[in-house]
Amino acid sequence: MELHSFFNSSTSYRVRIALALKGVPFEYVPVDIRTGEHRKEAYVAAVNPSGAVPALTEGEFSLSQSLAIVDWLDTRYPEPQLIPAEPEQRARVLELSLLISCDMHPVNNLRVLKYLDTVLKVTPEQKSEWYKHWVAEGMDGVERLLSKYGARPWCFGEQPTLADCCLVPQIANALRMGCDLDVYPTSMAVYRHAASHPAFQAAQPGRQPDFVAP
Repeated sequence: MELHSFFNSSTSYRVRIALALKGVPFEYVPVDIRTGEHRKEAYVAAVNPSGAVPALTEGEFSLSQSLAIVDWLDTRYPEPQLIPAEPEQRARVLELSLLISCDMHPVNNLRVLKYLDTVLKVTPEQKSEWYKHWVAEGMDGVERLLSKYGARPWCFGEQPTLADCCLVPQIANALRMGCDLDVYPTSMAVYRHAASHPAFQAAQPGRQPDFVAP
């Protein structure tokens, strides 16, 4: 099994956490999205038609989109289950996961930030304001959901789920970009708890073979 990944990609980070939690061995294949490697014909044709990371391959099988990959892993390697089977718990986990992956991440990913730079010609200050604004919009919702429905130490109880796989990378990237997250104590408590877990540690950007210090 191969994971085509970029160390600072939060979507790749989600899948690395899931693989580590399940103890599934894989070969790490770096894809440098800063240089456009994910857009090259060989990668798009052979690995991921959407031209993005992550992509998981096993033999002739190839799958992209982090949430689809985690769902496939849950079916193939059901322990520990990251998307609960119980309907209400499943709905809560997906609700939070989709808030992060559909509302927050798309407006602040690398291709959007590059578009702000190269096409719209915004200033660095304007780009930073853009990033922080959308993080705040999303984290406000995350914090309210966790405060109302969550159960510690993880997002929804005693075991990590897909929600934690999504939340931790989002917070890590927001902190890297200089966002103040102290106003989200429930979310940050989950993040700090995850920092002590071996699977979350193994998946950190700084522990990946393609890591480059800023």
